[in-house]
Order: sequence, then structure tokens, then C-alpha cells
Amino acid sequence: MSWPYYLTPLIPAAIVLDLVGAPATVIFFVAALGLIPPAALMGDATEELAARSGPGVGGILNVTFGNAPELIVALFALGAGLHEVVKASLIGSVIGNILLVLGASMLVGGLQQGPQRFSTSAVRLQTRMLLIAGAAPLALAAFALASGESLPTVHAERVSFGGAVELVSAIVCGLLILGYALSLRASLREYQRLAEIEEEHEGWSVRRSVAMLAIAGVLVGLMSEILVGSIAAASETIGLSEFFIGAVVVAIVGNAAEHWVAVLVAAKNQMDLAVSIAIGSSAQVALLVAPLLVLASFAIGPGTMPLVLNAYELAALGLSVLLAAWFTRDGRTTWQEGLQLLVLYLALALTFALV
Repeated sequence: MSWPYYLTPLIPAAIVLDLVGAPATVIFFVAALGLIPPAALMGDATEELAARSGPGVGGILNVTFGNAPELIVALFALGAGLHEVVKASLIGSVIGNILLVLGASMLVGGLQQGPQRFSTSAVRLQTRMLLIAGAAPLALAAFALASGESLPTVHAERVSFGGAVELVSAIVCGLLILGYALSLRASLREYQRLAEIEEEHEGWSVRRSVAMLAIAGVLVGLMSEILVGSIAAASETIGLSEFFIGAVVVAIVGNAAEHWVAVLVAAKNQMDLAVSIAIGSSAQVALLVAPLLVLASFAIGPGTMPLVLNAYELAALGLSVLLAAWFTRDGRTTWQEGLQLLVLYLALALTFALV
């Protein structure tokens, strides 16, 4: 049994601490450590599926299960009217997967395996969609400003916009979801074309792998909900802003599974799967999760949540998607590139902490 599974008792411990109303800081750290075992289980199950179905399907399954907790937590936040926290967590998830996850995967994989290569054909489709996803909020911000509205601030909890901005945002989000569905279909076809016939894999069955992914997804969601529930009170003690919590803390917590798996498989020289997870998760958040939450805001909670971002979010999103396209253009990664991405992520996180 690998070391992450020794932390499994922290899962029921976090539940008990939450039920008895323990100090928020204690719940925060116990729940954070409790995320590690189900993330490791998700990594093992994803590796088994990838060995049978290839990195494309394995990566898509992983990012889907990994983003489910973030979607659930965001729906609760929508009900509370915390629109700017939700948007910050979504943008933080995109830049975290590109800069933190991909950077850590390149760094760890490069240090252990040397320069690594991956197929650019399928990844190129996802990076193109990421560029579109980055352009959409810019267009909506320009439309809002042209309509006499103002962009949100980093300290606002909820900003009201006119009906025209809400309508255009809803239409754009519907188009993003459609574009994601079409790009996902094309990406799967490309992975199938590139896939080679593998030797028979003597590991978990597909049914067992999917069952383990489902169990891990539920546990990650439970731990994430407990952790996020303790963040507000813990942040007052630690002294973190809500914007930083949404863009960095909640984003990392909601994507803990992908973080672990991508670095794990990169260390094992499976860079195709690592890049598929990092870029695929960013694309899914930007093109599916965020638009779904915008549309859900019309039915959940006070007011609606158009996809209009503040200046910090727009700058970080635009820079990250451009870097995603640049660093994956040649199908080759090195530890130096990974270090550069990590340094940029730390710089952005520091900026978010100080605003």
C-alpha cells in the first residue's frame, strides 16, 4: 500500500470534526490532508483505464471526476450569492491547471525522466478551444463596458448587470458548451487514430476502475465541501482575502485529484496523459463548468452571474491560455519549462493575495 492511503483515517476524522463544530483551522487542515487518499485512488483508477483505453479517454474521465466537486461547491456558493468567489475559483482552476499542474508535471517528469514528448495533435484541439474560452470573457467585458456597465472589483461579493449583458452572456455560454462538445468529440477521434494496439493489460477491470473512480469522486467531493465550509472562518484567522481564497485555495482544493494524478503519471513518463489532464481540465472548466454555472445562476440564488470578470482575472486568464498554446506547441517538455510555469503561478498567487 502506497503512503497516501495511510492518511485514509483523516476522512472520517474530518467528518466528525465538522459535525462537532471543531475550530475552523483544524477542520481546514484535516480535510486538506483527507483529500490525498481519494486523489491517489483516482490516480490509480485512471492509470488502469488509460492502460486499456489510451490517454485521451483516461484523461477525460479524470478531469470529469476531478471537476465534479468544484461544480458542486460552486452551486452551493451560487445559492449564497457569492458570485465573485465562484468566478475567482473558476479562473483560478484554469490558471492552476495550466501553470501549477502542467508546470509541476513538467518539472517532476523532467527531473526523473529527462526531456519528455507527447502527441500534439489532440492537445492542439484543446488549446485552440482554450484560446476561444479566453477570448469570450474579453468580448463580454468589452460589451459590458460599451453598455455603460463597470467591471467587478476583487472585493465585490455580487455585481448586478443589465438585462442585455445577462442575455449576451447566456448566449455566449451556450455557444461555449456546444463548442466544447464538438471539440471533445474531435479530440477523442484524434486519440483513437493515434492509439496503437497495446498488449493485454492484467490490472483492474474496466468496471472496477470506473467504480473506484466513482468512489474517489464522492470522497473528494465530500472532503472539498467540508474544507470549503471551513475556509470562511479559517480565513479570518489566517488573514486571507475572499478573492485569494476563491482564486487559489478553493481552486487547488477543487482540483486536488487532477493535481496528484498529472504529476504522478508524468513521473512515470506518461506525459501524454499528464498534458491531457492539465489542458483538458482547463478546457472543461472554461468551456463547460463555467458556462453551466452561468446558466444555472438564472435558477439558483439571488441574481444572475454573467461571465464578466474583473481585471485581474482577465489578465491571468489571457496570459495562461497563451502560455498553454506556446508550451505545448512542439510536443516536448523539460523541467526548466515546468519551473518557469511554477514561478509565474507563484507570482500570480502573490498578486492575488495582496490585492
